[in-house]
Amino acid sequence: EHLLMAILRDESNLVTRFLTELDIDYSLVKKAVEAGNPAAQADFPRDEDDEGMFPGGGSGQSGRQQQGQAAAKSSSDTPVLDNFGIDLTKAAEEGRLDPVVGRELEIERLAQILSRRKKNNPVLIGEPGVGKSAIAEGLALRIIKRNVSRVLFNKRVVALDLASIVAGTKYRGQFEERMKAILNELAKNDNIILFIDEIHTIVGAGGASGSLDAANMLKPALARGEIQCIGATTLDEYRQHIEKDGALERRFQKVMVEPTTIEETIDILNNIKDKYEDHHNVTYTPDAIVACVKLTNRYISDRHLPDKAIDALDESGSRVHISNIVVPEKILALEKQMEDTKKEKSSAVKNQNYERAASFRDKERDILDLIEVEKKRWEKELVANRETVDSEKVAEVVAMMTGVPVQRIAQTEGTRLLQMGHELSGSVIGQHAAIAKIVKAIQRNRAGLKDPNKPIGTFIFLGPTGVGKTQLAKVLAKFLFETTDNLIRIDMSEYMEKFSVSRLVGAPPGYVGYEEGGQLTEKVRRKPYSVVLLDEIEKAHPDVFHIMLQVLDEGQLTDSLGRRVDFRNTIVIMTSNIGTRQLSEFGSGVGFETSSKKFSRDDYSKSILQKALQKTFAPEFLNRIDDVIMFNHLTREDIDKIIDIELKGLYVRTADLGYTVKLSLQARDFIADRGFDVQFGARPLKRAIQKYLEDPLAEVIIKASLKEGATINVGYSKGKEELSFKVGKKKTAEDAEEAEKKED
Repeated sequence: EHLLMAILRDESNLVTRFLTELDIDYSLVKKAVEAGNPAAQADFPRDEDDEGMFPGGGSGQSGRQQQGQAAAKSSSDTPVLDNFGIDLTKAAEEGRLDPVVGRELEIERLAQILSRRKKNNPVLIGEPGVGKSAIAEGLALRIIKRNVSRVLFNKRVVALDLASIVAGTKYRGQFEERMKAILNELAKNDNIILFIDEIHTIVGAGGASGSLDAANMLKPALARGEIQCIGATTLDEYRQHIEKDGALERRFQKVMVEPTTIEETIDILNNIKDKYEDHHNVTYTPDAIVACVKLTNRYISDRHLPDKAIDALDESGSRVHISNIVVPEKILALEKQMEDTKKEKSSAVKNQNYERAASFRDKERDILDLIEVEKKRWEKELVANRETVDSEKVAEVVAMMTGVPVQRIAQTEGTRLLQMGHELSGSVIGQHAAIAKIVKAIQRNRAGLKDPNKPIGTFIFLGPTGVGKTQLAKVLAKFLFETTDNLIRIDMSEYMEKFSVSRLVGAPPGYVGYEEGGQLTEKVRRKPYSVVLLDEIEKAHPDVFHIMLQVLDEGQLTDSLGRRVDFRNTIVIMTSNIGTRQLSEFGSGVGFETSSKKFSRDDYSKSILQKALQKTFAPEFLNRIDDVIMFNHLTREDIDKIIDIELKGLYVRTADLGYTVKLSLQARDFIADRGFDVQFGARPLKRAIQKYLEDPLAEVIIKASLKEGATINVGYSKGKEELSFKVGKKKTAEDAEEAEKKED
């Protein structure tokens, strides 16, 4: 195409003369190329000087060229801009834009800047999702309604698509040619306001070595006032791209766009809900609109109103619509009949029975008409019987979006919450007071009574090693989420050095791993509803406690990239065995163990731990903790209950291998006695099970080459003071006890 047009420009060329005789000239070929590819209009922009380039171009040339230009001018004054832009005023006239509610001050300021004599180019700056593009659409709607100053009457707002201008510019100068054509059209038509969304993309767009980018091509036109332009970009991108170029920045007037308030967002949703109701074929209740705004504002903290509320409105409508679509049986039967007919027709064609195939083709058309009739009838029924979207449906969608349960407590969940203490006590033995305090915090949160700006609960678990501090956090996560995946465990012994503290929130700028985020903040961003376990907190550097102040008080933490991470739906548990060494050195004294002496010992223990806490942690840190929970020493009775829990795991593992292990009461007591240690809690019990039960059991399994279904009876022989193992296929527990008596 380019080559042919170049040949036609050369009047002395033999080919040109031959084609001219056949009434084929430059303007005709150009017109044909543009008709075949609209984007080519930018590659060959129309110019009034085109005619002067070809003097004496044949009798038919100038006539046709003038006719072509006249036709183009009558259809549009800006053909190139029409190809690379979207006319927002035309879209507003045709009713394709959503209504813009509120934003009166911003639209008024926009109109005010556009009416200026010089520097009349506003740039809308705000966070993503606050409605910058909607303000430009609002201006287009106002222009159509003539609800603007007389200066802006009959103006066109055209949104420029920069990507389509850059697309397909293979050769040097093509991009500049397109941009120049657009700028020429804008200079000749002063009734156009150019809207560039994501205006920071003009910096460097189309720029190659030794060529101009879009920003540098726009600067002279903006400075002379030849074009009017509205830009829109985010705060970060404005700072990174526009502010660096002072010459570009001074040509724009900043208009800050803040997120809408809750009341304004409710008003926006009430005005746009009709379009969503028609699209999803549902009806939104007033409660659903309020829930969309309040729940997203409360639980989605990393996005802004009104965008997140509109998302909840849209998705809740979509969820209700798709969950209630039941295709009528008649349509399903007709569709099945259609499939069968298609198969029969294909079979007839294969067998070269064309008359039969033609009859199936006619039948297929009839069925298709019937399906269309039934579908229209069904659509009418759906419109007449719209589903309702209430606040509960919105809560379900917000719960799916965030992973935080925000629905009202269902009957089954209510019953489970009431039984929570009993359920946790079955897994964590001997710590009733600690469990009671945790349960109250969870119940307070699910009932909606907790302070919305703080975490669900912040606790310090104090007590000797091996009494169940970490175990309670794991069991709590399992109860709430039915998996331990939502337990964020951070071992604070890894943060003993001052420089390692930054790993929690991310490395500072200039350091390795700057953009990777923090180990704590990233995990909470991905799982906002979780149990955060800071294990062995006293081993961390004191600067860690200063970082945690923000979490404990405001329920948020700012990471190294400046993002606010929401901790308001987390339970923060810090475990510590601080002060337990001093307690172990404190003797029980001389005399009988009376109840009053036991109470005084408990009081003394608490005072020792309290002093140790005050020495280690600052008052402002301790003052922000909801509760400091003291864990008790485990008794011999507690060990009896714990051994049953530990043995369950062993029974499951052996059952997976195809064996059954049966343990006598004497054998169980023998292991419990060997595993009981007041100072070290339940951990020695695990070692005792491993030493006295698992090691000999492994030896028996390997030696005896057991078959699947075998039973291993474990007894206790007093004389040897060790466990005995007997393998039998179908031995009962009574047989095992009789065998023990004989041994004794």
